[in-house]
Amino acid sequence: MREWPAHYHSGEGAQTGGGRAISDDADRKGWRRRWRWLLWLPLLFVLATALQVATLRFLDPPTSAFMLARQGEAWRQGDWGFRVAHDWRDLDQISAYLPLAVIAAEDQRFATHPGFDVEAIEKAIDHNARGKRVRGGSTISQQVAKNLFLWQGRSWLRKGLEAWYTLLIEALWPKTRILEVYVNVAEFGDGIYGAQAAARSYWDRDASALSAEQSARLAAVLPAPRRYSAARPGPYVQRRAAWIQRQMRQLGGREYLDELD
Repeated sequence: MREWPAHYHSGEGAQTGGGRAISDDADRKGWRRRWRWLLWLPLLFVLATALQVATLRFLDPPTSAFMLARQGEAWRQGDWGFRVAHDWRDLDQISAYLPLAVIAAEDQRFATHPGFDVEAIEKAIDHNARGKRVRGGSTISQQVAKNLFLWQGRSWLRKGLEAWYTLLIEALWPKTRILEVYVNVAEFGDGIYGAQAAARSYWDRDASALSAEQSARLAAVLPAPRRYSAARPGPYVQRRAAWIQRQMRQLGGREYLDELD
């Protein structure tokens, strides 16, 4: 059998070893590139979400995450004729009673807190620990963050994103803008979002013509708008709406809104 020269085998081994070294070096460079991208991801997330929130300070959102989710839910159930009711109105085209009512009902320290009401959160935790009906401690700013950008649920991921978006909203929007977006994206009935759609659906009037009583009813159903009705209020909504109207007067009436920036 023919024997190959020793230098042939040596050269082949050298070529194989050199190729393996080149491959290992390329793998290391590839991993370094991937790690660099991973390190950039948090910064890209911060920049993208900040730009998203900053843009919506000046541009009115045509829809919200919750509206899209409700429409998708209807289609998944085969209800192809369902359409979300929503019609944007600027704050000066909405009766002042409604923003006042949602502040009275949902977040009476809205004008002064930085997005989170620690006292309300502590009260909610204590209330829930006593085994009573679960109560939330979310501010209006937190509800805007959740309704506009996120999904329903109680996961830590969603809560973390809600906190982050709340910080951005409070840093980049004035309080009046937060309130304006809230009364336009809040759900006041099944598939009924915002002041104008609610006023039209329930009382066949524009949002600018909502009375104090009607506004209080709308604010009263906010915790569970698919369960309660502002147009046909049961005992709970009636009691809640009466309490909200008293709180509206104690806050100082519509003049209270002048204190917002």
